[in-house]
Amino acid sequence: MRVLVVYCHPVPESYCAAIRDMAVEVLRGRGWDVRLLDLYAENFDPVMSCEERRFYNDRAPEDPALKPHFEHLEWAQAILFIYPTWWYGLPAMLKGWFDRVWATDIAFKLPAGKGRITSLMRHVTKVGVITTCGAPTWWSVVVGQPGRKTILRGMRALCATRCKTFFLAHYLMDSSTPKSREAFFGKVRARLERF
Repeated sequence: MRVLVVYCHPVPESYCAAIRDMAVEVLRGRGWDVRLLDLYAENFDPVMSCEERRFYNDRAPEDPALKPHFEHLEWAQAILFIYPTWWYGLPAMLKGWFDRVWATDIAFKLPAGKGRITSLMRHVTKVGVITTCGAPTWWSVVVGQPGRKTILRGMRALCATRCKTFFLAHYLMDSSTPKSREAFFGKVRARLERF
């Protein structure tokens, strides 16, 4: 299995970074081929240009910096997202990555006129999310869990018909303890062993 780990956190020594390292170790230990995409480390530009937006419906973006990202998407059979939840959703850089990389002629084709879009991501059969969240579980549910829905409903809809998904969140991260973080590590490890 070929898995693309998309990681998005600005602090190199963050708890998310520890999760990332453990996730890569577990997946490689299972014999999976892993590619790590660290958006902050590579200084990914999440801002869509005027030119890019003007031609968004007509063709794939022509920015050469995006080409490796397109190749990662084409290569992946599974995608694992690791990021902090900020204001109930995705960090701006990760949202910008979706805006710029999951583009026309890369992730989907638009129909001429009316009709449905055609997915170009049917080779992705597994999508997982591991995140941290300052809010409690109940409040995240009340707010509607927009980050979870963006990836596991919106983006997953472009993947294989029977694409398997999972979502793990360490809630109340702002008041977490070594014990709660260690317990979450155990959940992550166990879930990745079954991914």
